[in-house]
Amino acid sequence: MMMQEIYSAAVAEGRLHADAAQVAVMPELERVRAALAEPVKRGLFRKAPPPIKGLYMWGGVGRGKSMLMDLLFEAVDAPKQRRHFHAFMQWVHNEMNAARKLGVDDAIAPVAATLAAEVRFLAFDEMQITDITDAMIVGRLFEALFAAGVVIVTTSNRHPDALYKDGLNRALFLPFIDLIKERLVVHELASETDYRQGRLAGTPTYFTPAGAEARGAIDAAWEGLTGGQSTSLTLHVKGREVVIPHFHNGVGRVGFFDLCGKPLGAADYLALAEAVRVLIVEDIPRLSRQNFNEAKRFVTLIDTLYEGKVRLICSAAAVPEMLYVEGEGTFEFERTASRLREMQADDWG
Repeated sequence: MMMQEIYSAAVAEGRLHADAAQVAVMPELERVRAALAEPVKRGLFRKAPPPIKGLYMWGGVGRGKSMLMDLLFEAVDAPKQRRHFHAFMQWVHNEMNAARKLGVDDAIAPVAATLAAEVRFLAFDEMQITDITDAMIVGRLFEALFAAGVVIVTTSNRHPDALYKDGLNRALFLPFIDLIKERLVVHELASETDYRQGRLAGTPTYFTPAGAEARGAIDAAWEGLTGGQSTSLTLHVKGREVVIPHFHNGVGRVGFFDLCGKPLGAADYLALAEAVRVLIVEDIPRLSRQNFNEAKRFVTLIDTLYEGKVRLICSAAAVPEMLYVEGEGTFEFERTASRLREMQADDWG
């Protein structure tokens, strides 16, 4: 079945709402599906077919990029994998470490070879580069995958030219951007509707007190956003690890002390804000001079999520204005409380 027919059937069944921007990308999705449906032509005297161009779908949060990726992934009849980009890079790091222990000179080569032997189609969600190590790895890895005939389709919130923007030694990363634009069709999904925001519209996002009732409400929100699916995600930031215990399709779920009870800082929270589009933070306690370090980290976290337009769902011991009522920093916390209030609005972000 062609992609337009699959999409139209989902609309007719009420599973999707017709969207002109989504319809506009159907020819590109069909091009990839149809090309991958063709058998691989191999032979000693047979001319190699031209490589299949992949697809880079970019656009604002909640425009349906992941949903379209799901439709394509289900329709493709070829060896395939679908990964969130940060989870994929976490796997790459682990595989490279294992290769180094075997004494190989180039740890990227066996990772690329393993992937190329297993898949013909790789689908990524939320491509974003925030770490210099990832920036140096991803170019060579993708070049090897393209050379092996692997077709890549990815989503991102940014145009390729904005990847790793202002990053350390970014000039070394620019050839990868050129490679992306050469081997993938870049398509902006310019829908005016934010469907993810719509799933939260009219429902509370700040629950107090943090007890069984709040936990039940957050469980319901998590189920609605992820379908109950979950895996852990580890972000590598300047040699540190930021662990998100529960993660699926751009939605993360953590406890307060997972993020604010550890020696993390602005760079860690920035990487987190790039990796997730909705963050659930549970069990925010009352803050004071007794937990001043945790309070300072919480202020930095909220500032980063606010600037990154990340949707926040949380449970807390008190309403925002009563979270930090005594001790050094109470005046500065007023801005944090104001932002927590603003971030609860249906149209925020």
